This record gives sequence, C-alpha cells and structure tokens, in this order.
Amino acid sequence: MVLRRRSVWWRLWHASALVVLLLALVLGAAAWWVHAGAAPRVGGELRLSGLQGPVTVTRDEWGVPHIRARASDEDAVYALGFVHWQDRSWQMDFQRRVVQGRLSEVLGAAALPQDRFLRTWGFQRAALSALPALSERSRGLIRAYTAGVNAAMKQGKVALEFRILRYSPEPWTEVDSLSWSKLMAYDLGGNQADEVLGTRVVSKLGRRGLNEVTAPYPAGAPTVLSADELGAVHPTPPAPVNTGPEHASRPKTGLPPATVQALQAHLNAARELGLQAVPGKGSNNWVLAGSRTASGRPILADDPHLALTSPMLWYLADLQGPTLRAIGASIPGLPSIVIGRNDRVAWGVTNVNPDVQDLYIEPEGARLSARTEVIRVKGQPDVHLRVRESRHGPIVSDVGAGEVGPRVALKWTALQPGDTTLDAFLGLNYARNWQDFTRALEKYVAPTQSFVYADVDGNTGYYAPGRIPVRKGWDGSLPVSGDGRREWQGYIPHARLPHTYNPADGLIVSANNQVVPAAYAFSLGNPRNWAEPYRAQRITELLSVRPGGLTLADVQRVQLDTVSPVWSDFRSVLLKTVPGSDLSRRALALLRGWDGNETVDSVQATLFEAWLMQLHGLAEDELETQTQMNSLSVLNQLRRNGALCAVNGQGTCAEALSGSLEAAVADLRSRLGPEPQDWTYGRLHRVASDHRAFGKVKALAWLFNHSAPTPGGTNTVNVARPQRGSYAQTHGASYRQVIDLSDMNRSVYIGSLGQDGHPLGRHADDQQGRWIAGEYLPMSTDPMDWGRTRTLQLTPDPPARTR
Repeated sequence: MVLRRRSVWWRLWHASALVVLLLALVLGAAAWWVHAGAAPRVGGELRLSGLQGPVTVTRDEWGVPHIRARASDEDAVYALGFVHWQDRSWQMDFQRRVVQGRLSEVLGAAALPQDRFLRTWGFQRAALSALPALSERSRGLIRAYTAGVNAAMKQGKVALEFRILRYSPEPWTEVDSLSWSKLMAYDLGGNQADEVLGTRVVSKLGRRGLNEVTAPYPAGAPTVLSADELGAVHPTPPAPVNTGPEHASRPKTGLPPATVQALQAHLNAARELGLQAVPGKGSNNWVLAGSRTASGRPILADDPHLALTSPMLWYLADLQGPTLRAIGASIPGLPSIVIGRNDRVAWGVTNVNPDVQDLYIEPEGARLSARTEVIRVKGQPDVHLRVRESRHGPIVSDVGAGEVGPRVALKWTALQPGDTTLDAFLGLNYARNWQDFTRALEKYVAPTQSFVYADVDGNTGYYAPGRIPVRKGWDGSLPVSGDGRREWQGYIPHARLPHTYNPADGLIVSANNQVVPAAYAFSLGNPRNWAEPYRAQRITELLSVRPGGLTLADVQRVQLDTVSPVWSDFRSVLLKTVPGSDLSRRALALLRGWDGNETVDSVQATLFEAWLMQLHGLAEDELETQTQMNSLSVLNQLRRNGALCAVNGQGTCAEALSGSLEAAVADLRSRLGPEPQDWTYGRLHRVASDHRAFGKVKALAWLFNHSAPTPGGTNTVNVARPQRGSYAQTHGASYRQVIDLSDMNRSVYIGSLGQDGHPLGRHADDQQGRWIAGEYLPMSTDPMDWGRTRTLQLTPDPPARTR
C-alpha cells in the first residue's frame, strides 16, 4: 500500500522543492532523536508478567534472536511475540490493519479503495471464524504469543511510523495472529485474476484467445512428480474429464464491460497493497537425497519469491523450549517458524497455485444477505459500505459499479470456516519424522504449497496439502452460472493429494511448474495455471551435472544462478530480427555472442530485458488494457507468426520484432544516453525494497526505502524480473535457506533486507548486501557460530515459585 500521488499527503509534501528539502532535513534530524527512545531493549533483564519461567533472548551479530526457554514451549513462543513487536511493531500493526480493512483510519481517504476491497472480501471475518477450529495446543501457543506481544507493547517504545502518523497501536489479540495468513493465501492463490483476464480475452478474441494470451503448460515439460511416482500413489486413475474451455455443455457466462471493470477494481486495489503485482513471480525449492550429495545425506533448499518490502516480510529466529526446537524464517504476527528446520526435520515451500477460487454469476432471484461495514476515514466522515453475499460468497462486482448489472460472487477455500492451517505450521515445528510431517499437513487448508521434506535419517519427500476443489465438467477458467449446475464436489482427499516419499531418482524439484502429469486422477486447475517450465528445467539441469555428489556450496550456486533460460529459447528468433535503425543494429550485434548471464555489469542483460518487456505487451492493443503475456506465450506467437503480432489487425511478427526492438533501444537511450556500451544492467535494474506506506512519499522515501543494483531477470533461477516502466526489481527471493542434513548447524539462511523494522536500526538493512552478493548467515543453534552477541534475560513477574 502506498499513499497515492494525488492524496492530501502528496499535495502537502510537494508544494515546492524547498519545502520538500526542508521537511526532509527536519524529519531526518527528528528521526535520529526519536530513534534513541524507540530502540528496543536487547540487553540486561526485564521482569514480565505471563511467563512461567526465565527465558534468555540472545541476539547474534545479525540481530537474529536465539530464544531459550526452560519451563515451557509457551514461554519460547511468548518471547517470539516479544521480539517480533520489539523489532517489527509497525509492520505487525500495518498487516493487521490491512486484513481488517482499516487503513483509511490512519492514511486517510487515499486508502479507501483498499479498505473497500478488504471489507468486501471479508478477510478479517474469515480469520475470526478460523480461531475456534484450532487445536488446544495451538490456542495455548497463540495465547502465549499474544501475551508476549502485549508485554513488549507495554515497554513504551514507539516505532517512528506511529509518531509520523500520530496514532498509537491497539493491544494485540489472538485473532491478529491468524489474520495475515489470509492475505498470504490471496497473494499466492489469486485465480480470480485469471478469470477476470479470461473474461476479457474471450470477449475480445473468442475462446481460442485463452491459449494464445496464456499458453498451456507444454507437453513434455518437467512436472514435480514423475509418472512413476504418481503411479505409486494412484495406480488406476480414472479417465480424465473433458474440462477444456470449448466443452460443449459450458453455459454462456459473458459479462458486460462495467462488471468486468468492477471486478478489475478489486485487483487494482490489491496491487496497490503489493499483492499479485508481478506476472511470473514464483519460488524454488528442491531436495537431494544422499545418493546425490557428497556427504551421503540430504540437502534441502528453498527460496520463496515474494514482494521485497521494507521492512522485509520474514524475521529469522531460533526457538527452543522443552520440546520445541525450530529455527528458520518466521513472519511477524505468527507464532511459529514458517520455513526452516528443527533438530530432526527440514522443510521448504513453494506455491502450487491450484484453482481454489471461482466466480459465480448469481441468477435473478438468488437469495442474498447484506451487511453494512463502517469505514472510518482520517479527517473525513465515516463511509458506510453495503456488502452483499450469496451462498457462494461475497458479491465482488458491487465495488466501482454500485449494485447494477450481474451479481458476481466469489467462492474461495480461504474464506470457508474451519481453517486450521496454523495447526499445520505449528505441527511442522514439532515433527520428528515423515509420519509427523504428513499428519501435520492434514490440517493444512490454504494457500496450497509444495512442501519438500528431508530428515536426519536420510529420508526425503514431497507433499502438496490443502483444500483443492473437485470440479466435474468444467475447469474454473471462466466465471460460471450460480444456478447450481457448476458446484464443487468436495475437495481432493488428503491421502490422494500429490505426494512422494523417497523417490527412486533422489531428486525433487519444484519451481511453480506443473505438479502432476496427465495421468493424475484429479484436476488441480486449468493447464494455463502453471508457471513456465524455465526455472524447473534449469534447476534440474544444474543439479544433474556433478557425478561426485553435490555439496552445500554447489547448491548455493544453483540458488544464485542468473543465466537466462528464456534467452536460450528466444535467441534464434530474436537474432533474425531486421533492425530498423543503426542503434537497433548495434544492439543486435551486442546480443549475438551473449551467454545469457544477467549480471549487474552486463549490457546485453539490459538490452534483452528491455526488448522482452516490449514483447510481453504483444496483446495489449487487442485487449485494450495493460496485459503482460508470459514469455512462452510470446514465443509461441513469434514462432507461428501469430495473430497477436498484428497491430490493429495489420502487420507480421517480423515487423513486431523490429518495432519492439526499436522501442526498447529508444527507451534505453532516453534513460541511459546514446551509447549502448554504457547501458549496464545495474544502472537500471535495482532492488526496490520500499516501505508500504511511505515508499512513494519523496520526503520520507529516502529514510524508509532501500535500493541497490541486483543481478538476475525474467525466469532466471534467481528470479528478478524488471518492473515495466521502472526496471526495478520489486519481487524476488525474499528468503533463502540451504539445509545440510549431515550437519544441521552447517546450514545457512538469509533474508532480503534485515531484522530491524526501525529505519535507523543497527540491523535495518545489514543482510541486503550479503543477499545481493550471494552470501548467507549461519543457520546454527550453536553459540560459537553467532559472532558478537547481546543477551536479554526475561524473568517472570511475579517470580515463579520454587518447590
């Protein structure tokens, strides 16, 4: 979420250059002064109510807390809540305000579109319904975490953002620890966006256009599970249902432009929040059995690709209680390690992206309920929002169009009651073996993830848990009638979800590619759902070239690979382009000998990504909107001289190649000057870890944002797709881990920015340079690996009674 350019804030801070400069200087000086009082207590002793026994919190050289609780696991989680609030209080408060749809209270009317979207969908209502479904163990840990957060809040340290916006945070509640997971489920499972795009494509190009604009996953491309592994789980799958978009029995579901625009308004609001903003974003994880490693024990790697923000999403932590022993990446607000390991088991996640959302066009006469949401707006009267719901879910076509036209409802697994996903994550923290691991994942609901697994006994595995709807006779790619003919037939049973244990080839690779081959008994979604196979192919290739076995360092190099498999695919087509100017000719000459490595000092990387950026917009004139095709769809058009190459119905793909190259070099010339040899990638391609509220407010952005040149590009393993219009890297490997099961304390991890949410904090951005350079921190529970430390002792108040 950012304050909009035309908001009151923007007009105030941009009245004149002099005002901006003076305000920046004043705020800078004030920030230094304020920070002296906002810095958290990291040494000495604090007496806190709610603890059962003493807890030590030892922050290592990079600000990672190593929490040791002797009396109970609840004390360890209490301390996690305490340090989360110490270091990330603004982030935690902002995240819960997002879910609650209460941004306008503190940011003003500029945030109203986001609040309308959030209230209409009902994220907070879904979080409230999830709390009673959790196990007693989870409820106890949430209570302890909540007490720890509120104990830290009572210390009186106030983050700078609260002072700038002039409000105080409310006490933390138990439901606040569930709320952010709902936004994560949206960010990682937005099939509604595909249906809105599909509706627009069909209206402009007919149903043939669906496969043109978004190509189906290629036959023969790698799937996470092989046919052999699938056969072991589902020996006699039934014949697949004809679920293609041309299926004869599909009812007509055309929507008028005003309704499509209303649906698009929700997507636009979500993108203002940084959700689902970049096509082709994804994640990588893989696990190698001991048969493929030099040590003879498994190695597990994971790097989830998400928005790169300030502060970063993840918070590294090490928790140890009497039975809880987990280290890895947590999310402030959640009482668990989300990705990481304990002393026996390691796990990582990537997004599956099955189709778990459907848009239903409710017929006339369908029964609807209604509620009124009151949105408080800073400095303005309250806004009353009427939200209607059908039996399928909220009516999401009202925003931006009133209550006129077809009523389109959203059905989504994450809005269903009884979400026990937090039970699953807490269960993983305690898992001792594959049986514990899979039993924990039975509780998983959303968003469906590809979990890779390894343990100290040498076992490896994979599971894709979650509620995935079963559809009969339709594939969910377009809105359908809500008249009852297109209803979910339950969910895929947990035991029949895609999984494998100790696969024979000793390798599992997941990169958001298609999970299962065609023989699988169920549909996970339409064939256009999956990420292109480029990253999966490249990772598999790199992990298969060392006969002596791979080491930890080898696996790290794979995570950091910046060679473009897209360039390999496009090279022969692009180099046949007829240049339209001397500058285009010089650009082509530079590309001819390029090896595809997208380093910060590469001129060719700049040329290729700029050209690809132009080509991704190939369908925009046909669809009359900014639509980014993926690379595979563009390549299909270029190879076949497809109709989307034409502009207003005229022209060929050869002409499109010449024109797009000319547009790319003209754009680069305007940004970087007339000489191509000066167009090095790092001059344009920079990570943009921007603040969610102040990222585009120039008087404050310098204090809260963090930027630096980065390598990588579109569909490199180290994903770093440049943003159209700015070339900034806004999404990427938000966290990396490589876990060595032969010696757990040799494992490594790193985040994209730093532990500290305070912009002037010691650890605000001290991981960013290492992250860009491909370096890691020790993922170790051994104090010998922690470097210079500071220890805070938390003791019960009143003191625990001795027996």
